[in-house]
Amino acid sequence: MGRTHENMSYRDIKQVVLDRIQTGVWSPDSILPSETDLATEFSSTRTTVNRALRELAEEGYLERKRKAGTRVLKSPIRKAQFSIPLVRDEIAATGAAYRYSLVDKQVHAAPSWLAARLDLKRGQDVLHLRCMHYADNAPFQFEVRWIVTDVVPEVLDESFEQSGPNDWLVKKVPFTNLELSFLATKANGEIAEFLDAPLGDPIFTAERITWLRGAPVTYAKLFFAPGYRMTTHL
Repeated sequence: MGRTHENMSYRDIKQVVLDRIQTGVWSPDSILPSETDLATEFSSTRTTVNRALRELAEEGYLERKRKAGTRVLKSPIRKAQFSIPLVRDEIAATGAAYRYSLVDKQVHAAPSWLAARLDLKRGQDVLHLRCMHYADNAPFQFEVRWIVTDVVPEVLDESFEQSGPNDWLVKKVPFTNLELSFLATKANGEIAEFLDAPLGDPIFTAERITWLRGAPVTYAKLFFAPGYRMTTHL
């Protein structure tokens, strides 16, 4: 909360509000200042403040009622509770034997597209990993992952020779926000080789980004072998 409130984006405002909720500055059942007052404090517009508060309400932190104002909920109620799945559990659930293999691991400056996606500083280091997951020795998932080392410096002490980075992150690093996308991508030479898929075939792909209190932790792209079927139980 020591930052200056100049040219704050709705993401910045959202994080400040969330920090105040989580640290008890704004306690459960308390009423937030008006959008006009917040816009003045953050040197922003009511529209920008409104978007930040609306998203926090959608995520279950706030309750917004016309004329009654914006209230902090006693217990954050997520509209969709989500736990990050472990590929080893997914494979075990099918009755197959799980096997993991680290393809390569290196630390380097974040590529420009990743820096833009995660709002990283120019030249900021990331740990880049490529891993394979097998079901009964058949390719199941090819994992390409970047971890922001400034946010999770202890990751540099891990070899990831015996188990994958997702296992480690789930155990060691909590997340406060998550973005998950599903899409079809064409199998390039690398993906086709690792997944034993025809070159150019559509591949079921998941993109996942997690943040910890506004700081990006990891960006992962998960490519699944042909025939993969996603099933969700709610």
